[in-house]
Amino acid sequence: MSFTYNRTIRFQDTDAAGVVYFANVLCICHEAYEASLEASGIDIKSFFTHPSVGFPILHANVDFFRPMFCGDKLTISLISHQLGGNKFEVIYDIIVEDVLVAKAVTRHVCINTITRNKQDLSADMIQWLEANRPDPSGDIL
Repeated sequence: MSFTYNRTIRFQDTDAAGVVYFANVLCICHEAYEASLEASGIDIKSFFTHPSVGFPILHANVDFFRPMFCGDKLTISLISHQLGGNKFEVIYDIIVEDVLVAKAVTRHVCINTITRNKQDLSADMIQWLEANRPDPSGDIL
């Protein structure tokens, strides 16, 4: 089932043209990712502060369909897919007033933060992936 995160676009998110600066969309998606971790019971302070396991992003992309402006109320729906024993991806649908305005993807790999070697996903991350997997219909919304 997808996770939903609500956020308002702030002035600091925009560029000189008055629309959301393209790179800030990934920051907003990461906020949704963090909120989904916390909602599933993961302590994000310990998750991001000196962990023995890390989940760096291998790939990220965003497709923009409509501009986003200061004051827009976003609904971000995310789903996760496990891509093997040590990788996963997160797909984000970014919606304003029931209109899909952008779609983003991040792909992550699980590593040991000391050796920097890949390792299998931890039990808590597999549980998070299961909690945020796609609905059986395949629809994110």
